[in-house]
Amino acid sequence: MAVNVPGLLAIAFFYLMVLGTGIWAFFKSKRKQRESAATGMDMALLGNRSINCVVGIFTMTATCVGGAFIVGTTEIVYLPSIGLTEAVPLILSLSFTFIFGALVMTKPLREGNFVTIVDPFYIKYGKGISSGLSLVSVLVEMLLFPATLMGLGGIMSLVLDFNFSVSVWISAAVVITYTVMGGLYSVAYTDVIQLTLTLVGLCICVPFVLMNPATMDISQTLTNNTFHAPWIGQPDIKRIGIIVDDFLFMGLGTAAFQSFQQRILSASSSTTAKTSCYVASVFVLIFGIPPILLGAAAASTDWNQTTYGSPSPFERGEAALALPIIVNHLTPPFISIVCVACVAAAVMSSGDSILLSAASVFTTNIYKNILRPKASDREGQWVIRVSVVVMGVVGASFTYLKNSIVVFWFLCVELAYIIIFPELICVLFFNIANGYGAVMGLPMGLLLRLLTGDPVLGLEPVLHFPGSTLEDGVYVQYAPVKTISMLTTFVAILLFSYLASVLFNKGVLPEKWDVFKVKAQHSPVPLSPVTEKQDKENETFLSERHNSK
Repeated sequence: MAVNVPGLLAIAFFYLMVLGTGIWAFFKSKRKQRESAATGMDMALLGNRSINCVVGIFTMTATCVGGAFIVGTTEIVYLPSIGLTEAVPLILSLSFTFIFGALVMTKPLREGNFVTIVDPFYIKYGKGISSGLSLVSVLVEMLLFPATLMGLGGIMSLVLDFNFSVSVWISAAVVITYTVMGGLYSVAYTDVIQLTLTLVGLCICVPFVLMNPATMDISQTLTNNTFHAPWIGQPDIKRIGIIVDDFLFMGLGTAAFQSFQQRILSASSSTTAKTSCYVASVFVLIFGIPPILLGAAAASTDWNQTTYGSPSPFERGEAALALPIIVNHLTPPFISIVCVACVAAAVMSSGDSILLSAASVFTTNIYKNILRPKASDREGQWVIRVSVVVMGVVGASFTYLKNSIVVFWFLCVELAYIIIFPELICVLFFNIANGYGAVMGLPMGLLLRLLTGDPVLGLEPVLHFPGSTLEDGVYVQYAPVKTISMLTTFVAILLFSYLASVLFNKGVLPEKWDVFKVKAQHSPVPLSPVTEKQDKENETFLSERHNSK
């Protein structure tokens, strides 16, 4: 098969259009910066907190609707062991993410005038703990970037016969370029074009796939075993624990991503942020419909009647490539090009958010707060640019693993759910929380999760919760182990925080051992400083946030 030259030209045109929009947004941000006298870092990281409602809705939706979402949802529906039964709760959980963000997270984060989700940890716990959580946040974002790129690499290599690695690196280069130039403004305004093209492209592709002669009526294959196992999945009452676990970990774990909270913090007002969240909660449901239909079509196709032939993608171990295989073999060439473009758009819409978010945490919470507290605004801008480039390159390098997109996607969210989410809730809403609890809670929840095993990572369970069974040589935990691990972290933070507070305040332990100065903590965030030096740093920190508001 020769390289699809018309397809490559179409994709090149799309890339140039997105790049042009990013450059236009860069000049717009410079003009806004001159008019408002905002600092360069404020414009790059939060758009000077001036993103309007319309653009905010698009860029908020883009934090969840990306290449991993579209390609991963198709794969989930196609897999017999998962199917529609678990795909729908996952999509609903992402909708729940936005509602939770509007109702719970918007007020404390915006009132604190924070730039990143790690800022409250820096104010309350000091440098040590905040630096550790900063690294976790950066790691989570970086692992999500290859998940988005792999979806694009797979579809371009199959449909356009273009090299997987080359397509990944070209796409990464385009995303890095306009993100480096314009920061949040470029990211937000390109999201408008990218999400529009994504939805239109998917809506065009779906009818061609469903009307292909090789595809049976998906309503007939929903519960019937025809060419493939029923795409409804395994609706068994004993799996209710897994389904609830997946809903909570996806919904609340995504809420702990810097890329999501950055959209809340960049909105022009709290009302705008909440409105964007509520509308995005509906949009994500709409964007979830086409991938479900495409996954159902993959499970309803007689592949022997297509150019793909038998056996099916699942039997060949290519379920992760379900979407590109469908597009390549069940749609006309010009329609397949449209679908490639829509996946490319989705990849960019989430990829740029991921890179900017990781760079935000590194620059603000590691470089500026710890390594170079006196760094100038210009120096900070260059650190952001270099961080975007480095993290983009490192993230794109992970695509060589070529694992299932779902594996990367779920791994990132699970880390955020078990580690970042309970820590963030405690630091924002529980005055009793202190550094001792934060330090002890993190390893306890993570250790419990590792002991319960993970077949994807090849970890055999050491702890077997009630209902755990051996199926096809693999132990399946039917208990909600992710949520139990998250709650373990949460309870450990509060328990050890309380114990440390009692021991030091009652004089059971000498004050000289109190490295986190819990005796000084009597008020909500921001709390009393760790040291006199930290007190001055915190005053400067909050003053800078106030001036940039």
